[in-house]
Amino acid sequence: MPRLARRVLPVLLLLLPACDAEPPAAQRVAGGDAARGRTLVAQHGCGACHVVPGVAGATSWAGPPLHEWSRRGWLAGRFPNTPATLVAWLRDPQAMSPGSAMPDLGLAEDEARDIAAFLMTLGASRAEPVPAGMPLGPNAGGPRPDPRLRPRDG
Repeated sequence: MPRLARRVLPVLLLLLPACDAEPPAAQRVAGGDAARGRTLVAQHGCGACHVVPGVAGATSWAGPPLHEWSRRGWLAGRFPNTPATLVAWLRDPQAMSPGSAMPDLGLAEDEARDIAAFLMTLGASRAEPVPAGMPLGPNAGGPRPDPRLRPRDG
């Protein structure tokens, strides 16, 4: 193996888990561009309130972290987490939940679709790590019906 390939190949292999996975058909956002959505998340400053995997500097815990977004059942604790609901939420969160801490970002329809497409890639692959203390998803916590947290490591 050439010397350059020996140096580059390990770096490429490390980046593979960071690639977006394709969400299931029910979670695909029609007309959405996940790559553009990731850029828009950074441009609109979503990291000022949220931890967003794959977005540099998006490390705030003021709002809920967006890890494993595609595997969440609910949006804002009240609405089913579907592509259409997520796009509507991103466009006008105050109309859906007046008084919510989520600000109106003034997103155009295509921008909201792109951001939703990106968010729906988060968690589509089980390779994405989940921080300790994050809520378990539906049916991931065993037979107990009440919500529980992931155990902390160590």
